[in-house]
Parts: sequence; C-alpha cells; structure tokens
Amino acid sequence: MNLNTFKMMLLTIFGTVGSFIINVLLGGWTEDLATLLIFMGIDFVMGLLIAAVWKKSGKSETGSLNSISAWKGLIRKGCSLLVVMVAYRLDVTLGVTYIKTAVIIAFIANEGISIVENYGIMGGPMPKVLKRAFEILQERADNAGEEKEKNLNDWN
Repeated sequence: MNLNTFKMMLLTIFGTVGSFIINVLLGGWTEDLATLLIFMGIDFVMGLLIAAVWKKSGKSETGSLNSISAWKGLIRKGCSLLVVMVAYRLDVTLGVTYIKTAVIIAFIANEGISIVENYGIMGGPMPKVLKRAFEILQERADNAGEEKEKNLNDWN
C-alpha cells in the first residue's frame, strides 16, 4: 500500500466517522450547530492566545500556556457536544423538536460571552451590544425550555 492509498483510506474513515457523529448522533448539520462549533473554536483559540501571548490566563498560576488547561478546555467543549447529543436523543424519544435547539442556543450564549470576555482580557474594547445580545440569547434559551416544558406536561 502506497502513501496516497493510505491517506485516502484514512480520510475516508475520518469522513465516515464524522458524518455518523453529525447526522446520527447530533441530528444533522444545522446552522445553530455550525454556529456553536465556530464559537467553540474561536473561544478555544482566544484562550490559547491569552495564555501564550498575553500571559493572562486564569487557568494557570503563572497565567501562561498550560497543556493540562488546554486539554481540560477541549474536554469541556467535547462534553458540551455530548449534552447536545443527549438533548437530540430526548427530542427523538419525546417526539419534540426544541430541546436540542434550546441547549445549542444556551451553549452559543455561553461561548459568546466567553469570547467577549476574552477579547476584554486582550485589551480590546468590550462591545456591550454583543454581550447584551448573548445575554438575551441565554434568556430566550432558558425561557423557551420552560414554555415548551409546559406543552410537554400537557402531552402527558
């Protein structure tokens, strides 16, 4: 087997596994899921920059880059995706369509607030309109879950 064949086989395996995770376990590729993944990536990169360049990370004693803290951050983001998976499976089980969306919106709000805070740590001006938008998003996610919960109770 030559290198090109091995490379194509490896890429096929990654594509198949990725497609299975997105389509079967997370309920398909949606705009809100794409937004969440983009925000997670931006937040992670900004966290790395804060530690590596500004040395102001609250995750280590010296404020500098720490591989354990980076791994913890990735694990936390991975666990967030597991919660999205649970929410999707609850949607399927209960025959509803709002739980996954509400969970994703709540995580988008959290990631967005973290991005704004990271930007402030970097010395950038704090965009109040963005921070307020993420707070509103969080409130709506919380309220949507409560309103839909009433409908679910009526279903039983």
